Amino acid sequence: MGLTEDEKNTIIKYRLGRAKESLTDVLISIQNERWNNAANRLYYACFYAAIALLLKDGYETRTHNGVKILLGLHYVKKGIISKELNHAYRRMFSLRQTGDYDDLVMITENKVVPLLKLAKQFIETIENLINENKLSEQ
Repeated sequence: MGLTEDEKNTIIKYRLGRAKESLTDVLISIQNERWNNAANRLYYACFYAAIALLLKDGYETRTHNGVKILLGLHYVKKGIISKELNHAYRRMFSLRQTGDYDDLVMITENKVVPLLKLAKQFIETIENLINENKLSEQ
């Protein structure tokens, strides 16, 4: 990718900000019972955090599937990210795909709300990993 360390850190900070902003969007969508939109924002909140972590550790991918594969290989398989959180991330991906691309599908509250807590945990876990990495570099 050819980024300087400062550029990389700027992008990581930006992506984590987007993750948190997307979580706020989820809450707004839930309040307005816009379940398809809530599912979309849930997934993207976690996606932004995931690509921030991958960038921090020098992994690059241009696809959503690539992010899932790299997370599994470098973090889940090694026990750094729990299988439960990885499974939730994959469910969010599938739910987003359904809500965004399938015709005549309306996602319901009972599909979205249980994933909110897991999305928050996923993002918090990743943010902690990024911050641990920063501390170990100093």
